[in-house]
Amino acid sequence: MKKKVRLKKGARILVSIFIIIIVIVVVLFLFYLYLESKLNKIGYSDTASYNIIKTLKFSYVENYPNNKTLNAAFESNNYKEDNLEHYRNITYVKQKNLIKNINLLLKKGYSDREISMIVTHGDDNSVSLFAKREEIKYLEEFLSYDFARLENYDRYLAYMDEYGDDEETTIIKVNLDLDKEDYKDPVVVNDYSKTVLANKHHYLGDKYIPKNLIKVPSSYTISGDDEVKGVNEAVSSAITMIKAAKKEGLNLLINSGYRSYSEQEEVYNTYLNLYGKDYCLKYVSLPGYSEHQTGYSFDFASGNSNIFAKSEEYKWMIKNSYKYGFVYRYLKSKEEITGISHEAWHFRYVGKDIAKVMDVNELSYEEYYAMYIDKR
Repeated sequence: MKKKVRLKKGARILVSIFIIIIVIVVVLFLFYLYLESKLNKIGYSDTASYNIIKTLKFSYVENYPNNKTLNAAFESNNYKEDNLEHYRNITYVKQKNLIKNINLLLKKGYSDREISMIVTHGDDNSVSLFAKREEIKYLEEFLSYDFARLENYDRYLAYMDEYGDDEETTIIKVNLDLDKEDYKDPVVVNDYSKTVLANKHHYLGDKYIPKNLIKVPSSYTISGDDEVKGVNEAVSSAITMIKAAKKEGLNLLINSGYRSYSEQEEVYNTYLNLYGKDYCLKYVSLPGYSEHQTGYSFDFASGNSNIFAKSEEYKWMIKNSYKYGFVYRYLKSKEEITGISHEAWHFRYVGKDIAKVMDVNELSYEEYYAMYIDKR
């Protein structure tokens, strides 16, 4: 018989301790996986879960499931335990330096609500720059509006001081760059949708040609011209509208539609030679800035009257155009916003949903764009 090998007492103790350590490690690892799994299920990433468990904050975090700001805090190297209660109350936005900036803003004395307004009204760069400033009082004057932009804060103050407009009007005008000189430093537009904005501060450029351009059938134009064009959707809606007006005994027609950059250049130069620069500033856009270049705008006419503003067709358009997705583009009451003097004949296709909101709230398209569309 082979003789059994027996460990010495000291060795047996070491093996026992080693086994106990292994068991403890396995149990702790399984417990960690259990906690991590629970945290994952309530919206925390693996990285955040690791730091939550490491800092013994599982019980705390478990009470705040799917809190994205807490998740970002525990993922960040800038996490500060003293700010834990603040993190959970601040609105999350996807920004590289979110937690770092929250820490800076808290240090400067901003409340959780104010910090939420700051981070949700800017991008990472503008928030980072703002966080370096001294504390600013009365943020809510501007940042209580969803469409306010943090990077424009100083411009809002300067514009309000100069012109005395209320906060909402100031925000809209500054967001539209109306505090800048016309045609200077414009936004370069590459949008081909029906929400595109073209004006003295939004430049389409000389290469902009709308997609899906089609000809308007000559029977719907004032002169029987078969060269009038527009974007397919806008032309189709215009024809539907003209047919609806005809059923009520009206003779609504299209006078002009899409103009290319070069065509607008000809129009501008013609009026410039005839009436001068001051007239053009009020009524005629520089090439590249004309809404006609978008293909969504039409000048309408009456087959029964030479003056559209005095026609029954004009009265009908004011009441009914929104039902077909068209809006009265250059209202007299909105000249300060649009930058173009009143044009009774100029209507723009924006779609029925937008047109209805604009009609109910008596908005110019610039105002609607600044409030609901512009996400710069």
